Amino acid sequence: MVEENAEPMSLDDLAAEGDEPDFDQGGFEEIEAIKAERDEFHDKFMRALADAENMRKRSERDRREAENYGGSKLARDLLPVYDNMRRALNSAEEAEGEANKALLEGVELTMRALISTFKKHGIDPIVPEVGDRFDPQLHEAMFEAPLPGTKAGDIIQVSTEGFMLHDRLLRAAQVGVSSTPAS
Repeated sequence: MVEENAEPMSLDDLAAEGDEPDFDQGGFEEIEAIKAERDEFHDKFMRALADAENMRKRSERDRREAENYGGSKLARDLLPVYDNMRRALNSAEEAEGEANKALLEGVELTMRALISTFKKHGIDPIVPEVGDRFDPQLHEAMFEAPLPGTKAGDIIQVSTEGFMLHDRLLRAAQVGVSSTPAS
């Protein structure tokens, strides 16, 4: 602290007090060490910032995947219910008795509700038609048989519909495939 009546100090007096680093004896080395430490802390900070951003992106991706695909086990478990209802509708349509009309209507309404729920949650059916080309990404060949009038690789029978959950295959459609050789 400077007193009011004190005389100003000379540069030599200030240097003698030790307030300034002695640049002739390691002051520059001390500054370089401090700069190196600063650079090291800056590098660590930038890495931590990048790690935090990567973690944010990863957690966002994980959240989206959990939202879209978290129910896939439940969806797979519901597919046999869909299959059984489809079989019930097909057999009831073949019988077409007046006594079964109310039951058939109830099953049809339940089936529509199930399909609506599937669509709401991103589950879409894969419904191949007889004559379509076999696609191993979407279909599972249950058997191969030669069938006149078809080409090898054509679908000749659809056993079970397949399903997609958003962009992932939930279950492949089960089909029969022609093995008719090219003539």
